[in-house]
Amino acid sequence: GNAVQVDHGGGVTTIYGHFMWDSLLVPAGTPVVAGTPLGLEGTTGMSTGCHLHFEIRLDGTPVDPEPFMAARGLPLK
Repeated sequence: GNAVQVDHGGGVTTIYGHFMWDSLLVPAGTPVVAGTPLGLEGTTGMSTGCHLHFEIRLDGTPVDPEPFMAARGLPLK
């Protein structure tokens, strides 16, 4: 599927996936800030319905996003 990976430094990356074909709004290497539109929600790759996949990786290993974000004062709702 179509995905955007954001490198936050310190070994932290976030992945946003399943964007619609031809909808990515940021070319590789583009600096982004919170709120920057990355693409349009879709159902590409191994997806069974339209949604946005959100993943956090620490040194390349996926981690549970709820405690990770909550520990930084950003609880997921």
